[in-house]
Amino acid sequence: MTPANETPVRVGVFGLLGSGNLGNDGSLEAVLGYLRAEHPEAVVDALCGGPEAVTTRFGIPATRLHWNRAEYRTASRAGAIAAKGLGKLVDVFRTAAWVRRHDVVIVPGMGVLEATLPLRPWGFPYSLFLLCASGRLFGTRVALVGVGAAAIGNRPTRTLVRWSARLAAYRSYRDAQSRDAMRAMGVDTARDEVHPDLAFALPTPPGSAPSGRPGQVCVGVMDFHGGNDDRARAEEIHRRYLDGTIRFVRALVEDGRPVRLLTGDKCDASVVAAILDAVDSPLVTAAETASLADLMKETAAADTVVAIRYHNLICALKVGTPTLALSYAAKSDALMARMGLAAYRHPAREVDADRLLEQFRDLERRSAELRRTLAERNLAAARQLEHQFTALTAALFPAADHAHAHARQESP
Repeated sequence: MTPANETPVRVGVFGLLGSGNLGNDGSLEAVLGYLRAEHPEAVVDALCGGPEAVTTRFGIPATRLHWNRAEYRTASRAGAIAAKGLGKLVDVFRTAAWVRRHDVVIVPGMGVLEATLPLRPWGFPYSLFLLCASGRLFGTRVALVGVGAAAIGNRPTRTLVRWSARLAAYRSYRDAQSRDAMRAMGVDTARDEVHPDLAFALPTPPGSAPSGRPGQVCVGVMDFHGGNDDRARAEEIHRRYLDGTIRFVRALVEDGRPVRLLTGDKCDASVVAAILDAVDSPLVTAAETASLADLMKETAAADTVVAIRYHNLICALKVGTPTLALSYAAKSDALMARMGLAAYRHPAREVDADRLLEQFRDLERRSAELRRTLAERNLAAARQLEHQFTALTAALFPAADHAHAHARQESP
């Protein structure tokens, strides 16, 4: 409880939240769970990509991240280009005014310090820089919590990301590679910690034993076109990924295996449609998922999971289902290694259906052993995230941390 003479702590959450990406929203859900459990007195609101969705689902007030509603549409006409330019200027003042109203701003997880998917410097990297610079200017503590980072080739993007990280009051990462990448980009990471992805703090849905059709395989898909440095061959990468995935699904169906298609972002629907069209079989169905909890229920009902999106992988691993990763970035490799499944990775840019089937069959042969490994690794992840939230309280809510410590000393 907040004493009557004290003002409640004002906490903002920031990011591409409520925009259709289940992983981003899962990270927000984990942080809100922490705040409600440890700091119930805090007054929380969001500056985000999909404010209506965030308010509806999480029950907190939310403000649109960009003044220009067409921020993420390609601008070709002079009026649209002018509106984008004006929006960048207006957002300086909008972001600063929002940050100034808060004591603490948390950026919950997400790959905010990477460009492993196509990204323009004046999009989200610019928004993140405005946030962190405003925090430094007004004395608002900005925390990048459990975020992903990677080496960035594009110079403007790299500069904005580097300065955002430097200006933040607190940083922690979801894997060691992320911290190494920021160090290589010139950020002092001596006091930065590494913890499992925030999604591992979410509750595991009850009844997470296999309950789907016997032999069911979940195949997580993605509208994948490579990363920021792959723009010149984006369509070639997409076609190879899609063709290889279709061949893999067709082979499973020929073996009589039920296949459940999973997505992680609304943009993945086109890939699901392409697979359903190419593999015309009642054995292939598509799940409708609105949260990471939905994804966990789907993956728990499967014998095995093959997936590409990072948070699809997390959901499958968290419920203990043997999983094979179509890996497109170091974050997937690090996750699989952390969970004891480093041998079960396949390059998303060069999907070879025959080789993928070999890996899949080997994974299934070792299913019982790998389920035991995952149970052990999940217990370790839960303990490490408890430490993450304890460290976050100490860094961002020193008064509350002092009160908690005093209460522990007073208890018999």
